[in-house]
Amino acid sequence: MSISSLRFDSRTLCTPQSQQHPFTFHNPYRPTRNVVVCAAKPLASTPTKLTAADPLAGRIESLSQVSGVLGCQWGDEGKGKLVDILAQHFEIVARCQGGANAGHTIYNAEGKKFALHLVPSGILNEDTLCVIGNGVVVHLPGLFQEIDNLELNGVSCKGRILISDRAHLLFDFHQTVDGLREAELSKSFIGTTKRGIGPCYSSKANRNGIRVGDLRYMETLPQKLDLLLSDAASRFKDFKYGPDVLREEVEKYKRYAERLEPYIADTVHVMNEAITQKKKILVEGGQATMLDIDFGTYPFVTSSSPSAGGICTGLGIAPRVVGDLVGVVKAYTTRVGSGPFPTEILGPGGDLLRFAGQEFGTTTGRPRRCGWLDIVALRYACQINGFSALNLTKLDVLDDLDEIQLGVSYKHEDGTPVKSFPSDLRLLEQLKVEYETIPGWKTDISSIRNYSDLPRAAQLYVERIEELVGVPIHYIGVGPGRDALIFK
Repeated sequence: MSISSLRFDSRTLCTPQSQQHPFTFHNPYRPTRNVVVCAAKPLASTPTKLTAADPLAGRIESLSQVSGVLGCQWGDEGKGKLVDILAQHFEIVARCQGGANAGHTIYNAEGKKFALHLVPSGILNEDTLCVIGNGVVVHLPGLFQEIDNLELNGVSCKGRILISDRAHLLFDFHQTVDGLREAELSKSFIGTTKRGIGPCYSSKANRNGIRVGDLRYMETLPQKLDLLLSDAASRFKDFKYGPDVLREEVEKYKRYAERLEPYIADTVHVMNEAITQKKKILVEGGQATMLDIDFGTYPFVTSSSPSAGGICTGLGIAPRVVGDLVGVVKAYTTRVGSGPFPTEILGPGGDLLRFAGQEFGTTTGRPRRCGWLDIVALRYACQINGFSALNLTKLDVLDDLDEIQLGVSYKHEDGTPVKSFPSDLRLLEQLKVEYETIPGWKTDISSIRNYSDLPRAAQLYVERIEELVGVPIHYIGVGPGRDALIFK
């Protein structure tokens, strides 16, 4: 089936060969009826684990002492899977920013699915130490629920998770405020996960936030909490606050503090000691570059820095020690929430990708908006982060398409080129996207494990992306399982 036959958003521009109608792509193929669009593939029973003798293991082993995996788009690219695989070769996996709004789905050797939000994705590798850095905002009820679920499923967390004493605590009332704020914005809402991330970072920036280390001094907690809760009550008329609310919150956090104590550490010291001892560290980014508070489609962004700069500020390590960064990018594009999306496919075409790729949020379950791969945005992300390689994920989702579009450039309404990814949201809404059309491969690639075995059309798609962005693609995802990865 070809998405190209379906009606597109009027912001897009047809490829030169398909300009018969200003808002419709011409399809040279006849649409197929009765196509099953759900492309979920069965998981392999056991993963392919690299050994020292495997030449592909050499590529992973050659990654820098401090390496990172970051998202290139608007999140949900599949970073957790690559982190899980690479973690076998690293002693520490660390989160540096974001909070429980980051949902990473990974699978263990038996194909069991784990949805992680705060715990780093290296947790399934029993020799890996997981660090939650100072740049992360931590919702303790959610964290404990994650840990309990992991333990219940046979994944030991004892002595394997460290949480920065400098990390800020995200309270339930931050989530309440998040919802009230979204309701207040009405039609111009951001489309947040309502997990309280923005309000918690606001408390941090306002310098009245409460940090993990503050739980060691419970005698001061009531005063600090009262300040935060009173501030929220004065700001939102629907926010209910009184002495009973404060008392209940303090009692709850007394219990949390006792359970949390074994996990608390000066992670700045831990990380820098590990660097001195030549231990290998893998940094796991949450969200992605196009949601960066500075470089994303502001204000439709997250409240932290998911790009390379957030590694240093979120872990307390020097820029000079950060080496290889791998950017993770889907073979198409998705985003959740509001904000500009130049290559978005509206209507049945977007539905086709959504169901084939099972594009529903790990954190919220919300349907993701879907579109073609945006090369302009990807090139921009590569510039900001300096990626040494890319991981192209979910290539198998495109298996059934007759042809595939690549958004290769932007143009103003008068036809003049837009030279870079613009900060102007009005321009992003009005610009036209110029596409290249690439033939589809029309075959199931989910069982392929060697690049040379991919259909030539799939290879051409991968190589055209490399050519356009100037960064090699070293990893190609062809399914959700641990082993469904091609090394190029």
